[in-house]
Amino acid sequence: MTKQFMMEQFDKLKRDIEDALQMVTEGNALEQLRIEFLGRKGKIADLMKEMAALTEDQRKVAGKAANEVKAAVEAAFLKKQDALGQQEASGRAEKEWIDITEPGAWPKEGHLHPVSTAIVEIADLFSDIGFTRVRAPEIDWDYYAFESLNMPPDHPARDDWETFFVAQTNAQAATGAKGRIVLTPHTSNSQVREMEKGKLPIRMININRTYRRQSDITHVPMFHQFEGLMIDKGITIAHLKGVLDYFAQQYFGKDRKIRLRPHHFRFTEPSFEVDVSCGTCGGTGANCRVCKSGWLELGGAGMVHPNVLKAGGLDPEVYTGFAFGWGVERTLMMREGMRVDDIRLLYRNDLRFVQQF
Repeated sequence: MTKQFMMEQFDKLKRDIEDALQMVTEGNALEQLRIEFLGRKGKIADLMKEMAALTEDQRKVAGKAANEVKAAVEAAFLKKQDALGQQEASGRAEKEWIDITEPGAWPKEGHLHPVSTAIVEIADLFSDIGFTRVRAPEIDWDYYAFESLNMPPDHPARDDWETFFVAQTNAQAATGAKGRIVLTPHTSNSQVREMEKGKLPIRMININRTYRRQSDITHVPMFHQFEGLMIDKGITIAHLKGVLDYFAQQYFGKDRKIRLRPHHFRFTEPSFEVDVSCGTCGGTGANCRVCKSGWLELGGAGMVHPNVLKAGGLDPEVYTGFAFGWGVERTLMMREGMRVDDIRLLYRNDLRFVQQF
């Protein structure tokens, strides 16, 4: 190895470093390049080790040239490092620039579930015509849920396959002075409880959770009902029809209609099924999976049965009254613009559905 060859190697290494520096665009790559060329085991260090084969005079000349190359390379690295630092600072300033006059980004906020909103709206509508909201237990004695409502022991609704009865630890139904304990299948358990308070006249609305063994397009095992009860002297079907017409037009819209169909309920006489013109198909019934006929049943209604009045301690020869019970979810489905064709959508915890409201 000659001094001339060694000098050429240092010059070539310097050019290689300068070319490599031009390709570097970020700090990590620059550090890797520094280690490759200037590190303890880098290319400059390896090349300087080869000077041991030169004579003493040659080593002096080559060593001086090597130090000059090393100093020039280190200066080039520092210059590149400063340039990258300034570039990064400029980019950060551009990215982190804030317009303090721009409106802030508000955090996402939740809202009431559509069913909760419907409960408030329904309560307010009846409050406007003098109905007071009351609450009855949603876990109650079957006396209030069935027997006091003129329903005999062999009534199908009192069967274990229709209603949820509360069991004790030994799997036997929990019982007490007023029979078995039941998850209320309707809000009608509030009727006799309200009469027992002895405050007349009665104009109450009870909204609560109810439970039944059903699940399909128009039924869910846990749902809400609102129960209306009005008792006074001289109450007739005309009062019932007037209240139902008022609610239908206020809640569903002036173009919507309701109809009363004769039916049989144990706790009202006469009794009616209450239907509303379907809001999903516009009352046409054409290919509607909800109503299939243009009308959808909302619930039952009728004049309070004399036996129920007696169970509440009232004289049916003096007092008359009407009652109705509708499902909140089904009523909400029929509201104008909802177009919900499956009641189970309300409880599937799908934010895409809930966020529409």
